[in-house]
Amino acid sequence: MAVKTLVKTGLSAAFGLSLMGLSAQADDDLTLQLKWVTQGQFAGYYVAEEKGFYDEEGLDVTIKPGGPDIAPPQVIAGGGADVIIDWMPSALASREKGVPLVNIAQPFERSGMMLTCRKDTGITSPEDFRGKTLGVWFFGNEYPFLSWMSQLGIPTDGSEGGVTVLKQGFNVDPLLQKQADCISTMTYNEYWQVIDAGIPEEELVVFKYEDQGVATLEDGLYVLESSLEDPEMVDKLARFVRASMKGWNYAAQNPEEAAEIVLENDATGAQTEKHQVRMVGEINKLVNGSDGTLDMDAYQRTVDTLLAGGSDPVITQAPQGATSTAVTDKM
Repeated sequence: MAVKTLVKTGLSAAFGLSLMGLSAQADDDLTLQLKWVTQGQFAGYYVAEEKGFYDEEGLDVTIKPGGPDIAPPQVIAGGGADVIIDWMPSALASREKGVPLVNIAQPFERSGMMLTCRKDTGITSPEDFRGKTLGVWFFGNEYPFLSWMSQLGIPTDGSEGGVTVLKQGFNVDPLLQKQADCISTMTYNEYWQVIDAGIPEEELVVFKYEDQGVATLEDGLYVLESSLEDPEMVDKLARFVRASMKGWNYAAQNPEEAAEIVLENDATGAQTEKHQVRMVGEINKLVNGSDGTLDMDAYQRTVDTLLAGGSDPVITQAPQGATSTAVTDKM
C-alpha cells in the first residue's frame, strides 16, 4: 500500500511538474512598441490581446504605446522592445544609419498618407505647393514627403520656388489656424479631425501619396537582425504575427467591438467612440485582408521611391537584407 501511495505521489508530482513545464512554456514574453498612441490604427494587436489570440499561441504580449517623442527604431535599438511598428521609409533610413532593422511582416497593404489643403489657398496641383507652407510630421514620418518633393524638384528649405516646411505637431491646428496651407493627414485620422473641426470636405483639396505615385509601405513589423538568428525567437515571432493577423481579421468583421477594445486600452481617455469606430473602418481598408506577407513588388516600389530623391535621397543605396520571410514562412 505504501508502495502504491509512493507511486501515486510520484506520478502526481511528475504530472504537476509537467503542467508547470507547459505553463512556463506558455508564458513566452514579447514586447511590441507601437508607432503612435493607443488608437484604431493598432486595433488588430489590442483585439488579439483582448480576445485571447496571443494566449492561444502561448504568448504574453506587452503592448507599449508610442507618442510624439518616441522613435520606435531607437526603442528597439536600446532593448526596449522585441518588435516595433514602423513605416518602411523610417525603418530603411534607420537601417542605413546602423540600426539593423528587418521587416518580418507587413499587415498594411496600402498607404493612408495624404496632404490636405484648404481650397481657398488656390492649390490645385503639386506644382502649386511652391511658395506655400506645408505641415510635415517628423520623427521618421518626413521621409515620404521629402522624397516626393525631391522628385518634383521643389526645394524644402524655404528658398524661392520652394516650400516652407512647418514641423507639424500631431494635430490639425496649423490648418485650422491658417498657419499652414496644407498639413499631413492620414485617411483614418487627421483628415476626419479637420472635418469634425468644421471645415467641410468641399472646402478641402486632398493629395493622396498613392495617387502621386510616391506611396510607401506603412505600419510594418520590424525586429533586429539578431532576433532572426535564434530559432526559438523566430518561432515566437511567427506565433505573434499569426495571432496579430487573426486580431486584424476579427477587427475587420467587428469594427465597433474592435473600437471599444481600443478605447478600453486608452489610458488617456482622449479618444471618442465615434472617431475610433470610423478609424477602425478606414484602417481595415489599408490592411485589406492581408495575411501579413510582405508584397515584394510593393517593397521594391518603396525602395525605388526613396532612392529617387535627387540630390537628397532618403536612402543612398538599395538595402540588403532589409526583409525576411523567415517568420511568415512558419505561419
